[in-house]
Amino acid sequence: MANNGRRSVKMKKGPTVGTGGHGRKALEGKGPTPKAEDRPYHKAHKSKQLAERSAAKRGTGARSAGAGARSGPKGRATEEVVTGRNSVVEALRAGIPAKALHVAIRIEMDDRVKESLKLAAERGIPLLETGKPELDRMTDDAIHQGLVLQIPPYEYQDAYELAEETIEGWKKGHIANAPLFVALDGITDPRNLGAIIRSVSAFSGHGVIVPERRSVGVTASAWKTSAGAAVRVPVARAANLNSTLKAFKNMGIFVLGLDGDGDVSLPDLALATEPVCIVVGSEGKGLSRLVRENCDQIVSIPIDSAMESLNASMAVGISLYEISRQRVTK
Repeated sequence: MANNGRRSVKMKKGPTVGTGGHGRKALEGKGPTPKAEDRPYHKAHKSKQLAERSAAKRGTGARSAGAGARSGPKGRATEEVVTGRNSVVEALRAGIPAKALHVAIRIEMDDRVKESLKLAAERGIPLLETGKPELDRMTDDAIHQGLVLQIPPYEYQDAYELAEETIEGWKKGHIANAPLFVALDGITDPRNLGAIIRSVSAFSGHGVIVPERRSVGVTASAWKTSAGAAVRVPVARAANLNSTLKAFKNMGIFVLGLDGDGDVSLPDLALATEPVCIVVGSEGKGLSRLVRENCDQIVSIPIDSAMESLNASMAVGISLYEISRQRVTK
């Protein structure tokens, strides 16, 4: 039988050779399915991007005693919030400056909430009804109990400019007492700063100097401890504490360091009536070596027991009292 020039192909039974085995790449596959938030066109991916941008914008910060600090460029606090009903009402009672009081929608009212709303209204602080998700975001998921008080960033003065203005005012007779400052060396507890601000205000001091790095700033806790004195006493920032102390000395301000192993006892201090900057170190480490070297005198406070040490804010309060007493009697 004629096949018209066509070749007949005999088909084999069983599996045939396909393209799957022609190369290793063809067998590798595409791997595990990415998470929804990692797929560019998935709405979860967009939500993740928005959350990251929001977190980067507001920064991160440590929370303590119902207050949370948000950090900006170079770690500087740009915004702070006070969270929780007790903390918020106490902050409002203390007169801490506030930008707004955020109140949860359909919040359960109690005496603390009622008083917070009343105090905020009396001071003209905006009341904003805010949803729980937004309150959670503002506080980095801290326990807020439906109340969040927004605190504006503290406006620090420049340490050198503050000292210069104070000396000029004293020389012209606009300021009665000789310049009196307190500088903090390594103090990180905001309650210590608040108590020191209060003592400086009580004994007619002219300002508190805090370093930019490794030092406490004016937080909500510091405001609260100062009992409103932070409104009256300027707090200035020093880019470098040692450089600032050297500049103070060149301006005619005597730098006195507080330390238990001092070369002069506080009652014997002869420089009380002169322009003075008292430097206090942390309770554990005391004055740092360079700061100690930049002091004109190291002053000790006599105490009965060698086993005891004074809290930084207490040491400052005692020193300011003695300086104030000597200035009145001389």
